[in-house]
Amino acid sequence: MRDFDQAWPEGQQAPAADAHPNQFALLRQRRFAPFFWTQFAGAANDNLFKFAFTVMVTYQLSVGWLPPALAGLVIGALFILPFVLFSATSGQLSDKYNKTRLMRFTKDLEIAIMLIAAWGFVMGQVAVLLGCIFLMGLQSTIFGPVKYAYLPEVLGERELTGGNGMIEMGTFVAILLGNVVGGLVVAMPEVGHQNVAIACVALAIVGRVTAARIPMVPAADPTLKINWNPFTETWRNLKLAHGNIVVFRSLLGISWMWFFGAVFLSQFPSFAKEVLHGNEQVASFLLVVFSIGIGTGSLLCELMSRRHVEIGLVPLGAIGMSVFAIDLYFASRSLPDAELMGLAAFLAQSAHWRIMADLLLLSLFAGLYSVPMYALIQLRSPATHRARIIAANNILNAIFMVVSSILAGAMLALGFSVPQVFLAVGLANAVVGAYIFLLVPEYLLRFIAWVLTHFIYRFKIQGDEHIPTQGPAILACNHVSFIDPVLLMAASPRPIRFIMDHRIFKLPVLGWLFKLAKAIPIAPKSEDPQAYEAALKAAVEVLRDGELLAIFPEGGITRDGTLQEFKGGIMKILEQQPVPVIPMALTNLWGSYFSRVELVGGKPTAMSKPFRRGLFNRVGLNVGASMAAEEVQLEGLREQVALLAG
Repeated sequence: MRDFDQAWPEGQQAPAADAHPNQFALLRQRRFAPFFWTQFAGAANDNLFKFAFTVMVTYQLSVGWLPPALAGLVIGALFILPFVLFSATSGQLSDKYNKTRLMRFTKDLEIAIMLIAAWGFVMGQVAVLLGCIFLMGLQSTIFGPVKYAYLPEVLGERELTGGNGMIEMGTFVAILLGNVVGGLVVAMPEVGHQNVAIACVALAIVGRVTAARIPMVPAADPTLKINWNPFTETWRNLKLAHGNIVVFRSLLGISWMWFFGAVFLSQFPSFAKEVLHGNEQVASFLLVVFSIGIGTGSLLCELMSRRHVEIGLVPLGAIGMSVFAIDLYFASRSLPDAELMGLAAFLAQSAHWRIMADLLLLSLFAGLYSVPMYALIQLRSPATHRARIIAANNILNAIFMVVSSILAGAMLALGFSVPQVFLAVGLANAVVGAYIFLLVPEYLLRFIAWVLTHFIYRFKIQGDEHIPTQGPAILACNHVSFIDPVLLMAASPRPIRFIMDHRIFKLPVLGWLFKLAKAIPIAPKSEDPQAYEAALKAAVEVLRDGELLAIFPEGGITRDGTLQEFKGGIMKILEQQPVPVIPMALTNLWGSYFSRVELVGGKPTAMSKPFRRGLFNRVGLNVGASMAAEEVQLEGLREQVALLAG
């Protein structure tokens, strides 16, 4: 997070990064609230304008060159086209210029576009309104990268998930309200078009007023030279994003989510009419349920992640998306034929409640899937390139949404029913999810850590603010059980590389997990000097790359629950790469299933009684303050860990 005291009004101090109890408290802080309402007003205006225009062309005007059946498709395509063409350029602008001034410029542009659109609505000028659709897409293209690049500038790591959750929730609520209000207002007899014009201009002005309250955030890279060729810059942005493979594959994961969601959103009208036998009210209600689910899932992310960027929620979200998309097929495939019914009659039939539950839970899990990915991209992208990487994400999103529309249309043309399309997307989501999580094992590892610390143990962390969110450091921890690395993974907002006893890698499941985590095997120097030296060399390289390295200085799992003597390997690493050392201690883990506890043939053993202490037993991690490399002495470090262990 950038020091944003400079962006605060004179005489006022910016709040501490963890000064609020939850994500809703951000709405009382100037660094977030004006920005939230600015993007909320913009999303509401986009959708009010688009939906009102679609209804006007479909039901109220007779335009020979724009048949009603094509109106929605043309309007959607015109709006999304600037994202494909100009996202790369907008990403450069967001990195080069002051983000706050750029947001205010987009709001000025929105007012100008809405004034032209207001004239188009009043005069019934379809061609003018189509031009305004393209211009609003361009305005949104400029706003998109600066929107997501702004958040990590003013929010700390512990706030980033909650802030993104609020933005996602607000966006979908704004989309919902925009569609509902746009449809109701344009349908007003005689005054509908004028009222839409007034509403669009009023929302644009509201957005500009709230943008004036957004604190100033300086440019990330003022010396950047703009490449105005959108095609070469698009390619360069994609290559830039590909430079960080975890970030790039997260971009693909988010784009897949938009592919997945676009299929459902585009098919709601035909699903409501042809499968559910409902009228326009039912189609609108599907959108309401979907939006509530997305908003709820987005808000749950902070609660379920202990206010960290918890990408372990992503596999959970992917599983839920597939399960409920597939169940939606089974719930809707055998509904009997019926006359078109209104919302009240639709809700009166119990068979429809399962469909609504599937849709609600499907979208809720999509919220759990997307928010941590957005937060990860913001956290892991370098500040000087963040907006351009987000622009690359917008390009991929647009491409995936277009492809989803083409493929869904092709399936329907081949005779597939809408429920069968939903089934195919649900199955494809399972395949794509498994592929992504094997390509980027960090997601899978964090998911396992999240499950372990929520459903097997009650895991409490104290002092986690001492774990650095940037730069290299050594995490020095006591070694109590075979799953100590998994618990440390759950506590850290960043990936950790571990040095571990080579014998642990021979365990059937845990060994595979630790290999997946790229843990560094180490053998005692007396047993295998070459393996010992290779492990120390690999550890130094990890620190040179700016990563976190975890060491269990005892050299092995304790055999009696007490803290053993520390080995000298950590001091040799510090001699070559002096970095801060973070002492930490796991507590109340001795005696659990994964620790050595009983004597079998005179030797301690582990994993012999699965429910030795039952489920949900308390374990903890206490993290101490950072120690400078020159202050670290082996016995002093051991004393610090012993103190933390209690």
